[in-house]
Amino acid sequence: MPALDGKAFKRLTPPRPNSCAATGSLCLHNLPEGLAIAVGYAGNEGMRANALAIGISIQDVPEGFVVAAALLAVGYSRGFSVLLGIASGLVEPLGAVAGAAIIGSSALLLPWGLGFAAGAMLFVISHEIIPESHRKGHEFFATTGLMVGFVLMMVLDTALG
Repeated sequence: MPALDGKAFKRLTPPRPNSCAATGSLCLHNLPEGLAIAVGYAGNEGMRANALAIGISIQDVPEGFVVAAALLAVGYSRGFSVLLGIASGLVEPLGAVAGAAIIGSSALLLPWGLGFAAGAMLFVISHEIIPESHRKGHEFFATTGLMVGFVLMMVLDTALG
């Protein structure tokens, strides 16, 4: 039986469930983000909706990098990892289109859409993202990143209206 080098062994090893779960949760949580953008524009406050869309877009870039890095770490090719990292962000426009179609049909659905989008995003963050980021001794960096992101969103919200 021929000996396997490290690269060949990595290609034969199936993906670890944790990386697939993290990638899936990042892709899945882009749906309520898209819904939040749609609801923001349906509220007829263009500047606030623009601030929301810019803020979400800014934080989507590192998410794409996280997806690509997780896939790269378990042995997927660089091209496939980058492609899937980019594709993970394309889930968001699907949520925006669905949200615009639903919320656009009735003004009475706007508060319900806002509540659902906020609740879904808080659930994903509190149930998946924060616990995962605090594993293996990374509490300081995870908390610092959360605080910097929050401050950046507040600055964008204030600066853009």
